[in-house]
Amino acid sequence: MKIKKILNNNAVIVIDDVREKIAIGSGIAFNKKRNDPVNVEKVEKIFVMRENEKLEQLLSRIPEEHFTISEEIITYAEECMGTKLNDHIHIVLTDHLSFAIERTIEGIYIHNKLLNEIKILYQKEFEIGLWALQHIRKVCQVEMPEDEAAFIALHLHTMKPQGGDLHQTVRQTAIVRDMVQSIKRHLAIAIEEDDISYQRLITHLRFALTRLSQNELHRLDEEMLFMIQRKFPSSYNCAKKVAEDLGRIHEIDFPEQELGYITLHIERLRK
Repeated sequence: MKIKKILNNNAVIVIDDVREKIAIGSGIAFNKKRNDPVNVEKVEKIFVMRENEKLEQLLSRIPEEHFTISEEIITYAEECMGTKLNDHIHIVLTDHLSFAIERTIEGIYIHNKLLNEIKILYQKEFEIGLWALQHIRKVCQVEMPEDEAAFIALHLHTMKPQGGDLHQTVRQTAIVRDMVQSIKRHLAIAIEEDDISYQRLITHLRFALTRLSQNELHRLDEEMLFMIQRKFPSSYNCAKKVAEDLGRIHEIDFPEQELGYITLHIERLRK
């Protein structure tokens, strides 16, 4: 394994078995030059990417420290979640973190409107995001807002196997937020966001949207649906209004059976 190009002190492009790969490790390129052999004991990660040029461009314009921090966060995330993330995470997370750190230093903060929903829907990823903020504070002495933990959580979630597209994940989370706001508006009640009924509602709405997109709907027999309509008329009317808002704003048609399940969650909130 020989060095083809040094990206920074901790990352090099190597030729291994006639293949071009990226090797990452602390000080892996220290006192090295092109065609030097790589000290395999220093290699912490090695992967093949179709985006080598993008990574080279990224590393040429960000502080090396930001890349190191990103790699440490990725390693921590993979250990916590027990899964390997898509190699693309090395580009998207590094790019995001570097820009976010620079913004914070300049006093520019971006509010994450989906913060509360992300906390519930992607709890493990959000906890990792909070750890990342502590790590950044320790290494860079930069205090970043909790909103950034939510942004990191989304990147981690979408880079998991079957994690889904980032744009689609954000859209689905935004729809869940709109549905919850619609419920609050129609019920005219305050909802405690740490209440377990609220968290169950958020989780149910997310999976309901996923099932709807995959045409895998919950089955509820007509007798049970009729009983729910009759026993919880206020909650059912609220669910219907939420569905109407959903159709008008997002052009999503919720089937009657799904409204029965949402009614039960709304009833828990009301109580």
